[in-house]
Amino acid sequence: MCGISGLVGTGDYQSQLNLMLLSQTHRGPDFTGTFFDNGFIALGHNRLSIIDLSQNANQPFNDISGRYIMVYNGEIYNYLELKESLKNDYNFKTSSDSEVLLAAFIKYGKDCLKMLNGMFSFVIWDNLKKELFAARDRFGIKPFYYYKNKDVFIFSSEIKAIHSTGVNKKPNEIVWSNYFANGSYGLPNQTFWEDIHQLPGSHYLELSDNQLKLTKWYDFETNVSRHSNINDYEEVKDIYKNLLIDSISLRFRADVPVGFNVSGGLDSSALLALANVSQKDISKIEAFTFYTGDNKYDELPWVEQIIARYKSPLNKVLLSSNEVPDLSYFISKIQDEPFGGIPTLAYSKLFASASNKGIKVLLDGQGMDEQLAGYDYYRNNSKSTIQGVKKSPFRKNILHASFIENISKNEYPMPFKSTLKNLQYRDLFYTKIPRALRFNDRVSMAYSTELRVPFLDYRLVEFGFSLSAELKIKNNQGKWLLRDIITNYVDSNVSYTPKRPLQTPQREWLGNDLKDFVQHHIDKIKSSEYKSWFNDKEIDLEWNKYLAGDNQSSFHIWQLVNFSMLST
Repeated sequence: MCGISGLVGTGDYQSQLNLMLLSQTHRGPDFTGTFFDNGFIALGHNRLSIIDLSQNANQPFNDISGRYIMVYNGEIYNYLELKESLKNDYNFKTSSDSEVLLAAFIKYGKDCLKMLNGMFSFVIWDNLKKELFAARDRFGIKPFYYYKNKDVFIFSSEIKAIHSTGVNKKPNEIVWSNYFANGSYGLPNQTFWEDIHQLPGSHYLELSDNQLKLTKWYDFETNVSRHSNINDYEEVKDIYKNLLIDSISLRFRADVPVGFNVSGGLDSSALLALANVSQKDISKIEAFTFYTGDNKYDELPWVEQIIARYKSPLNKVLLSSNEVPDLSYFISKIQDEPFGGIPTLAYSKLFASASNKGIKVLLDGQGMDEQLAGYDYYRNNSKSTIQGVKKSPFRKNILHASFIENISKNEYPMPFKSTLKNLQYRDLFYTKIPRALRFNDRVSMAYSTELRVPFLDYRLVEFGFSLSAELKIKNNQGKWLLRDIITNYVDSNVSYTPKRPLQTPQREWLGNDLKDFVQHHIDKIKSSEYKSWFNDKEIDLEWNKYLAGDNQSSFHIWQLVNFSMLST
């Protein structure tokens, strides 16, 4: 929805705040607002108007008394219901969800967080007590970064905004070494840059007298445990289906056009099918899919089959290999941290296409695999985090011996008795979902579009997660419950087809069409200030092996390219 930024301290922060706002303009080009409490705080907001398009809903937003000032990024999908419950306690002057959020905070304080169904990252400044409160949604869909020293606290929606204030951009060697050695993108509070932290999802932050306190406000494990075992399978299906329909319906609340991102898989099919139930007719809602012109990877035949049933206008967006270099540079700067490779570039083009058509909101099927055990490694209780991989995609040998000393593989909590649920929990809060949400937030906001993920509605995730393995995995297929639910809406070759990893010809392109592009970045690393991190001979050996046909995995090659673009 937007970009938020601010500095808390005794300095004059106007010029620094302006630089932060400039660096995040893509997140909210519709309005740029500021608030200054001299000697205490500077707040900034880049607005992408989605609900209540009037200037009355611009931010920073203050209550009638002027005591509370808020900057907010996200959407509260149940804002209409909350507004109805608050109408006797607050005199609303807009039809925005922003004002509902502020009103809920004024009445309930931090307890309001548990009432919110949405994605959010917000800051509220108490102008009377000179205290700051910030919070992030349950799964960390919307970002919140911060930096703190003895003089100032700086926060923003993107890392680049903090660096724009003059904070030194120095790589966090521990996070980078773990990335190269085992593919980790860091823990929920970490980033790839020293002294830049994340507020983890499910947490809030309080700042008073320069003292910082972080608190976890959402207890997923306890909420899951409250779901009682239901023995009647048809009852389980009905509950889950109704949750799906309601989750999708809520995410159609917008005062701007809404579209779909679609692939040829089960999750996109479920999204389209149940949106049709929720909205009665989706034949005029634009859908977007990408392709590369390579039949081994493209999913157009399945996408076209699904779309034919619901007759939504389909926008087919082509990514060609010659676009990759320039687009990689652009997306690397947008991401601030490593991203997933050429599929992320292809995905970014969907948002560019939607933006060009005036569509500000896109719905996507992210989050189903983690709650209903869709990945192949769930079926054999593997500790892998990558679908469809038999051999490790990581090459620790390319690192210098001294740099390897930084490596300490992350250990993740295991709060459940079930091995399967512990793997799902890891993917939801520590690995797959956090990195996918970061990739996707940046590529959507790069083109001033908002991504909504109905399958990460917390009610849906809690219920789906709580179910027994037998309801998730059957006939060696994950997401069985979802397959069963949508069998009445789509053909069986969609509902019961095995999961296909979403792919592009990255392996082939990097070793052929983009060979010179890769070589350029390998050479840059060898002459960069970070050359001591690497073993040049091993890099050359791996690259030559790759060119000779040892290209079952291309991730280690992409890691080098991506690092070069971010650091040199």
